[in-house]
Amino acid sequence: MKFIRAFMRFFFHHFYHSLSWSYDSVAAVVSVGRWRDWGRTVLPHLTGTRILELGFGPGHLQSALAEAGFQASGLDESRQMCRQAAGNIRKKGFSPALLRGYAQNLPFADSIFDSLVATFPSEYIIAAETLSEAHRVLKENGRLVVALSALPGAASLPDRAATWLFHVTGQGGMVTEKVEDRLKAHFAAGRFKVSLIREQVRQSTVLLVVAEKVSQINNPTDS
Repeated sequence: MKFIRAFMRFFFHHFYHSLSWSYDSVAAVVSVGRWRDWGRTVLPHLTGTRILELGFGPGHLQSALAEAGFQASGLDESRQMCRQAAGNIRKKGFSPALLRGYAQNLPFADSIFDSLVATFPSEYIIAAETLSEAHRVLKENGRLVVALSALPGAASLPDRAATWLFHVTGQGGMVTEKVEDRLKAHFAAGRFKVSLIREQVRQSTVLLVVAEKVSQINNPTDS
């Protein structure tokens, strides 16, 4: 399993860079056509109007945010994804507000975003530096909303195959109570109050982390 995970990390690096042109097709196949619907599960959990998306990929959520009336901007480290997303956003009739950079060193002033959002990010999202930067740029009571993983239904052969693939890549599978407590404690250490929410989407389940910036954390296992 360690070898497979290492290989998938290598694959995902190229998937977001030299193979970025294939992103939409691959995502549609592995999610059995649900990828964009999974991403949109974050929308009802955002607060305020000024939203920063971390790791915007091909930019589809950026367009969805704009369509929903949010003032959306995005940051991604992949030069290829920046170009692809800008083109996709313009095709939808919106002006892209995209920057190339890293979530661990956000090029923004303190307390300027109402919400931050990320859909199916890699390990960078739980790095201490990322959480520190997220806390810094969020307004008080602002939210970091993460679509952390998805569990496709298992009724059909494609669904079972997708479930296996997401388990292998670490973006799906069952989350135990012990893992939930560790997640909450991890985000609480970054000065967030955390809720884990499961959204049902077309016979599949998306696990969301909703982390709210608050002045004081009383109990990391609350909610």
